[in-house]
Amino acid sequence: MNAENVKSQMRKGTLEYCILLLLKKEPAYTSDIIQKLQEAKLIVVEGTLYPLLTRLKNSELLSYQWIESTQGPPRKYYQLTPKGEEFLGELEISWQELNDTINHIRNN
Repeated sequence: MNAENVKSQMRKGTLEYCILLLLKKEPAYTSDIIQKLQEAKLIVVEGTLYPLLTRLKNSELLSYQWIESTQGPPRKYYQLTPKGEEFLGELEISWQELNDTINHIRNN
């Protein structure tokens, strides 16, 4: 078994949650989302992020608005919808339960 494959699957499983957490704080442009994920040591490329943002938007968890940029064309800023905030709340509960389970197994 390859540990890198398992670690990759773990990162993929948390990526959606991390994006929603970032957008809960403030609307963000795709490059800003990538930068914040990289700062948190979660390496993501645009080719991974764009389809995920589209899927979240199509699921009505995100919306976006075009905002004029001083450095080129308008930029698409993503933000959570009320449905996205509700979904994030469910993920936060699930994350806490999973975290508690892992800590219980590790410590017992």
